[in-house]
Amino acid sequence: MTSTDSISAASEAATAPPGEAGGVLGSRYRALTLGIISVVSLIAFEASAITTAMPFAARALGGVGLYAFAFSAYFTASLFSMSVAGQWSDRSGPLGPLFTGIATFGAGLVLAGSAQQMWMLVAARAVQGLGGGFVVVSLYVVVGRAYPERLRAKILAAFSAAWVVPVLVGPVIAGSVAEQLSWRWVFLAIPVLILLPLAVMLPALRTLPRAEAGGAPDRRRIALALAVAVGAGLLQYAGQDREWLALVPAVAGLALLAPSIARLLPKGTFRAVRGLPSVVLLRGVTVGAFLASESFIPLMLVSERGMSATAAGLSLTGGGLTWSLGAYTQSRSRLEPYRQRLMCLGLVLMAVAIAIVPLVLLDGAPVWLVAVSWIIAGYGIGLNVSSSAVLALELSPAGEEGVSSAALQVSEALGNIVLVGVAGVLFGAFGGGTVGEGAHGAPDAAAPHSAFGAVYVAMAAVALTGAVVATRLRAKGRVRLA
Repeated sequence: MTSTDSISAASEAATAPPGEAGGVLGSRYRALTLGIISVVSLIAFEASAITTAMPFAARALGGVGLYAFAFSAYFTASLFSMSVAGQWSDRSGPLGPLFTGIATFGAGLVLAGSAQQMWMLVAARAVQGLGGGFVVVSLYVVVGRAYPERLRAKILAAFSAAWVVPVLVGPVIAGSVAEQLSWRWVFLAIPVLILLPLAVMLPALRTLPRAEAGGAPDRRRIALALAVAVGAGLLQYAGQDREWLALVPAVAGLALLAPSIARLLPKGTFRAVRGLPSVVLLRGVTVGAFLASESFIPLMLVSERGMSATAAGLSLTGGGLTWSLGAYTQSRSRLEPYRQRLMCLGLVLMAVAIAIVPLVLLDGAPVWLVAVSWIIAGYGIGLNVSSSAVLALELSPAGEEGVSSAALQVSEALGNIVLVGVAGVLFGAFGGGTVGEGAHGAPDAAAPHSAFGAVYVAMAAVALTGAVVATRLRAKGRVRLA
């Protein structure tokens, strides 16, 4: 949590109603808040550290050809567990899925650190993904049930703040450990670190009210979640193969994914129906456009401007800091009546920033233009991501916070795969496939400027479309999901 968040929480604690025991760091919520933020920070560290260590692992295991699957396996498995975690949390509370998720996530890390072949590492990453999906959804449910509505924006802003330090130090630490010791320790060291925050937050978690829904699990939703995960996996597999036979798994994947996701998300999501459906749609649009744009920045700076991979990566760090600042901004109580306008503003800022990025390709344009534009984009997405979680909890019927949180996460995951995929297709269609790999992993040929331009024009348009969707986030009533 940032120092600004801490000051804000302390100030609010002094003026809060006695029955609510102050702000997120007040006596009633302090242990739970610190435990949640510690877990989020460790997950953030894992994400940034393992991305750095994965090239070492792939080379050591002789599995560079399966490199992409080490990431997609995590994503595909989490699609399934997110949906299961949602109804599990609604049925019996978030404690079960949270601890199951943490245990599964830790087991996946141990399996990955012990892998002797690349396919074993890919399978271990899938186990991690199952655990990660359980954890992220159940944490949102904890927020919805443990904190009063006036504090939800603040604790969700702290979620974003918890990513800042890990994103900055994770790659440096992971790189040093992988080079000086072994890539295996990047995986094996993290499970031990999770034990302390669990011990801190367990007493508070045990006091959460149990859900009233009860009953048997909805097998139809579980089957739909499995179909979505398998369909997404087939599409990703097809995307790795440029032969015409890849159309077979692609068609099969789409046939599974399209009808299942339409039933798994709130009715009217893809028509931007006012209220919760638009909130869920906007999460996927926002995060997908941001990630698709960010993914091509290092490649563009290395191949077109001759920067080192480290320097190109550093140009994105400002965006991580302002993401946290944007999340803090939306958490201010006096801005609550303007949440929808803030989200619309955030999408406009993102669109402008994304459109600025390819200007660095013009003769004489300074490379720092990218860093500045990504500072703006980070602030824009920071205004949106935490706000969408606040609105989803606000618009969810009592007892369905888990399903709503799962819908947000599924939408985000799908937005990532669809928009990153679209960006890749555009890049290749405009000649970007001419970029090759040199002796040290850096591109050895330049891509046409039009290839990068196509990506950023398309993603800027997606962000502007999101700004339109952001005008439809409020509804008169609450939408039931299940």
